Amino acid sequence: MKKLGFPLVADVLFYTVCAFMLSIGILRYCRLPLALAAAVSSMIALAIGGIAFLILYRKSYRSLLGKRERERRDALLLHLALEKPERVRAALCEAYRSDGKEAHPKEDHLTVDGEAYIPLFTMEPVTADEIARLIRRFGEERFTVVCNALTAEAEKLLKTFGRGAVCAADVFALFSRTDAFPEPLICGQLPKKTVRFRLRRSFSKANARPFFVSGILLLLMSLFTFFPVYYLISGGILLICAVTVRLFGFPAQG
Repeated sequence: MKKLGFPLVADVLFYTVCAFMLSIGILRYCRLPLALAAAVSSMIALAIGGIAFLILYRKSYRSLLGKRERERRDALLLHLALEKPERVRAALCEAYRSDGKEAHPKEDHLTVDGEAYIPLFTMEPVTADEIARLIRRFGEERFTVVCNALTAEAEKLLKTFGRGAVCAADVFALFSRTDAFPEPLICGQLPKKTVRFRLRRSFSKANARPFFVSGILLLLMSLFTFFPVYYLISGGILLICAVTVRLFGFPAQG
């Protein structure tokens, strides 16, 4: 909830304020007294805000869980790509044994239930040339490549010769269900985004155009609403932000 807090509150507040402004504008246009219009609009806004909170919280929570899983998977794969080969084989053996299979490390690969498993964790997808070298080396013997990813040509070559592959998703699933993650992970702790980093990104010169376009759109919307003050103020603030960011904002990072 901590990471969801500010964006979630900001979105719910936005929808609540919009619902209130729209409601009170319509009710005042219908000649309702100000006090009654404000009370009814408040109830409508609270109802809309509550519904928005339930929908956005569920959506944001699922998105956050997916992001955490991806970060954990990427950290594991990066570790396996940077770790010493013998330690990678040992980690895979432990994971497969925890998964109920018979696994033994060899000089440059491992065997799982009697079949050769060849770790090829690299920063780039494994190419067809590397697969061809393995086919020449193992001949008719079956083997399975364990890697981050394969190029399309490498995947096609493996299928042509009836060889197997265990790629990123399956590797992560193996370590997850057996709870056999290597500890500590190399570069497992990614640097956190500081307040200064967030400010630089938010007030980058590249954001001047979105601020400007949003401000113009809000000013245009004020021409077609019953309660234009909100749009006039918001649009004016965004235009001022656009000019300020363009003049004094941080340089855009490539």
